[in-house]
Amino acid sequence: MQNLINSIAAAYLRLRNVLSSLQSLLLLLIRLYWGWQFAQDGWGKLTHLARVTEFFTGLGLPAPGTTALLVASVEFAGGILFAVGIASRLVSLVLLVNMTMAYLSVPDDRTNFFHILSKPEDFYGASPYTYWFAALLILILGPGVFAADTLLRRRFSSTAATSPHALSSIHTS
Repeated sequence: MQNLINSIAAAYLRLRNVLSSLQSLLLLLIRLYWGWQFAQDGWGKLTHLARVTEFFTGLGLPAPGTTALLVASVEFAGGILFAVGIASRLVSLVLLVNMTMAYLSVPDDRTNFFHILSKPEDFYGASPYTYWFAALLILILGPGVFAADTLLRRRFSSTAATSPHALSSIHTS
């Protein structure tokens, strides 16, 4: 019986290691797909600012023209940065706030947002949900190893570690 338990535990450990090795690939796919979606939506808003401004006016948002331009720019530029993996957590935070505001600005979606615990199907059925969730995932989990952030961090952290002028090499007595 102990051999069976050990075999199951070893198989589970192997499976866990294989699945863990796929985490960065999954994060890359999330960033590429949803970054592209954000960028496309932002571009669509940028090229139809008058319609977006009119929609925002109907929602009663303050300074609808400026708000439309800001939202469109955040989604377009943020989507590109999100996909490439530059400033990933900061960009994810901005996109998460943007999508939270999308939830809260549209009356039906606002109701759905507050159903997160009582009627989760309303929450995840709302149009901002998948964008919101993608941004939340990258905010919490990070961009993974296949991101410009990771390449830059590796490049500059190895330079900082070997540089005599790096802050990390300052010794105080």
